[in-house]
Amino acid sequence: MPDSDPDDPLAERREQNRREGLAAVERWAEYVRNNPPEVWGPQQNRLVESQLESARQTDRSVEREQAVRAFADDILSEEDGDPDDSVGSQ
Repeated sequence: MPDSDPDDPLAERREQNRREGLAAVERWAEYVRNNPPEVWGPQQNRLVESQLESARQTDRSVEREQAVRAFADDILSEEDGDPDDSVGSQ
């Protein structure tokens, strides 16, 4: 990874995870190309529904999520020494 710190002990693991994730996306794309939507569509729907259900089970409101993100942004800004720099702001 061109922008990673060569002394970062986790850089190699992150790169491996990135390569594995890309390989999984490529396998899924190949599967979709070789199978009709009637086969992969219900599978994809089950995956999406399970992710949504998992998110619902956290019982976290939008307001709570925003408060947690704002808190994390404040901490990161303090560490960087720039109080106006927010990671989540765009």
